[in-house]
Amino acid sequence: MTGVRLSYLPSEDQDLIRSAARKYLTEKIPSDRVREIMMASEPDRSLWDELADLGWAGFLVPEEYGGSGFGYPDAAVLAEELGRAVTPGPFLASAVLATTALLGSGDPRRHGDLLSGMADGSVVAASAIYEKRRGWDPEDIDTTANPDGDGWVITGRKRWVLSAPHADMFLVSARTDDGVDLFAVPSDTVIVTPTPTLDATRRQGDVVFDSVAVPAEARLGGGEENLRRTLDIGAAVVASEQVGVASAAFDMALDHARTRFQFGRAIGSFQAVKHRLADMLTRLENARSVALHAVRVVDDPVELAIAAPLAAVIAGPVANWITGESIQIHGGIGFTWEHDAHLYFKRAKAASLLLGDHGYHLSRMGDALGL
Repeated sequence: MTGVRLSYLPSEDQDLIRSAARKYLTEKIPSDRVREIMMASEPDRSLWDELADLGWAGFLVPEEYGGSGFGYPDAAVLAEELGRAVTPGPFLASAVLATTALLGSGDPRRHGDLLSGMADGSVVAASAIYEKRRGWDPEDIDTTANPDGDGWVITGRKRWVLSAPHADMFLVSARTDDGVDLFAVPSDTVIVTPTPTLDATRRQGDVVFDSVAVPAEARLGGGEENLRRTLDIGAAVVASEQVGVASAAFDMALDHARTRFQFGRAIGSFQAVKHRLADMLTRLENARSVALHAVRVVDDPVELAIAAPLAAVIAGPVANWITGESIQIHGGIGFTWEHDAHLYFKRAKAASLLLGDHGYHLSRMGDALGL
């Protein structure tokens, strides 16, 4: 953002968001409850209802639609805290991705009722974008939306749809004669098949659109540009979440190193462990810096196209590495089901593939830089 000086110091509101979120998540959503939710046979909406009562479901929704009206740097703070607690639920799918797509659709007032429902938690919206046969880019979308009288008929299959088993509404990317656009499709008109995931705190599913008829107003608008911006913002917020995941894993490793004794000494006093912890902290702060930058340039499409994939290629691998190192520092106990270390490792690994793999983001960044 040429000529604009960005501040990376947290605002007073962001400090309050962080402290309130951490207190609530620590007290109300301990790891025992996380495990209970992720092991349940059916999706549990009770937690999402609680978070909606706190205003988190509508965190980015403007106040005129019943939301909290916060910005992306504020949402990134909340996402980081949710990552620290490996919180289950559709925050990324509904409160970030779907909300961003609706707000970027040209005239969000057309979707005011949907935004209001998402803000109060009564509606969970999921973005159905990716398809098995092709890649992560909007150009790879094969699902079609064909005109039919005053409406559209949507045909295709989407894979790895985040929060699909929770969803009341799908925002599906489909190809029209004018290019790719997003359409709002009720969940009771599609076929949803839950799929196994590495990170059981985040449910996913396959969604089949078998000649689904929707009215004309179901077309959101904004086209491919809106879809790309939504995915870039999603990648930036995921990077902040990854910082939270890595930060919690580092704190666990540090605490273990201070309290685990061998040969009459805390293992943290041994040089090999000291070096590991120092490397973990250095990489964590590097990831934090790029994640902070990405969410602060969302209004600059040129800078965002560079900053979002940069955050993804740094924060994702850092979270994967730190959560793995945390398991190593914990030793044998870190490899057990009973210890929470694996929850963070799985969240980090799965999140690093949600919106594109490492190679895809490198390619996006190279294209943005003209390389």
